[in-house]
Amino acid sequence: MAETIVMPRQGNSVESCVLLKWRVKEGDEVQPKTIVADVETDKASFEVEAGVAGTVLKLVRSEGDDVPVMQPIAYVGKAGEALPGTPADAGAAASSAPPPASPMAALPTATASAPASSPSASAGSSAASPRARLLAASQGVDATGMAGTGPGGRVIERDVRAALSATAPATPAAIEAALKSGVKLPAHGTGIGGRVTVADVAAAPASVPSAPVVAAPSSSRDFPGKTTETKVKGIRKLIADRMAESLATTAQFTLNASAVAVRLQELRARLKASDPALGLTGVTIGDLVVYATSRTLKRFPSLNAHFVRSSGGDTIVEFESVHIGVACDTPRGLMVPVVRNADTLSLKQISDETKRLADACRGSAIKPDELNGSTFSVSNVGAFGIESFTPVLNLPEVAILGVGGIGLKPVQKGSDVAFLPHVGLSLTINHMVVDGAPAAKFLKALCDAIAEVDLLLAY
Repeated sequence: MAETIVMPRQGNSVESCVLLKWRVKEGDEVQPKTIVADVETDKASFEVEAGVAGTVLKLVRSEGDDVPVMQPIAYVGKAGEALPGTPADAGAAASSAPPPASPMAALPTATASAPASSPSASAGSSAASPRARLLAASQGVDATGMAGTGPGGRVIERDVRAALSATAPATPAAIEAALKSGVKLPAHGTGIGGRVTVADVAAAPASVPSAPVVAAPSSSRDFPGKTTETKVKGIRKLIADRMAESLATTAQFTLNASAVAVRLQELRARLKASDPALGLTGVTIGDLVVYATSRTLKRFPSLNAHFVRSSGGDTIVEFESVHIGVACDTPRGLMVPVVRNADTLSLKQISDETKRLADACRGSAIKPDELNGSTFSVSNVGAFGIESFTPVLNLPEVAILGVGGIGLKPVQKGSDVAFLPHVGLSLTINHMVVDGAPAAKFLKALCDAIAEVDLLLAY
């Protein structure tokens, strides 16, 4: 019987992958280690091995398809051998049976969490993944009645997003009101751009049928001159969705300050000129700021936290350990790898780990688990001469620090004025969780820590 190659699961939080490129064609002979396809999750790119030997009988997915994990992408067997059922039937079978011998498909997370093998998944569209439930609850919609496209008919995150795209956007206050009152969000609102407001929710009946909002299509023919159209998918689509979700579901508030950077620059110069055998010449200003942040956060647990919204009630989760996500620019887009337990690492360890993660992101070798689990994020654009900016929260975190460039600022000393270097800092918080005063105290403490960063190393 022909063997099925399924889309492997790349980490517990990955629900689908984009099939970037086929490396084989129908009729090709493959071995277990033969690379058959390149795929992209919402975080990184990977190669898929055949896992079995034989002839490629059928490629059931096309390049560019967004394929749910553990669903068939190809069949391998003897030439002329019959294929197992339809792709949908085979997908259900592949989800409930042990996966093929591909090293990637045989990961413990893939076999242990195949949705169709659990009782909840067998309920069809009534079952929803944790990420789908969280997104649906945060938007005031019910995921249980949706049609699922995941394995075994499971509702996954993209199903919820598809349902949300057919309704009008709503303000965070309107979503909160809908959740509390138990009504569905109206399909149309009276706010700016048709946005649903609290007044619309109050005026809505107990059950409001949702109707799709049809937007006027746009075409490159509507604009003069040459244009380029690029389909939004993969990591670019993830960034777009997450940024929109972050701004739509939180009350974001940014505070700006600057820290005296005299000792920061002096210490950086000393480290750069140190004996290469010490391994400190590569420590950057950004590394020093991350080090200072990890130590300061220990005194402000309310900012080292997550805000989790669900139908069972909202929850604030404060963490004892500090896991800092460091925003990284890559050719494929923004990635935020995580420096775990940063509060326990030395300056050199933070510097080495940050560089390792950044190199892995740029080389598409980053692991999905290395991009999850941050409790606070840092975004550094100082190298581009930016003085201050408004970083967007990395959900479900409640705070993110933006680091700007270093510039001279006047400081009064007695009757004289001195121009001292300062580094710009921008702290965005979720005002639904953190008030302005605690955030300001944290930012002030961080400025003090950076100003005395040489003493901070002795703690």
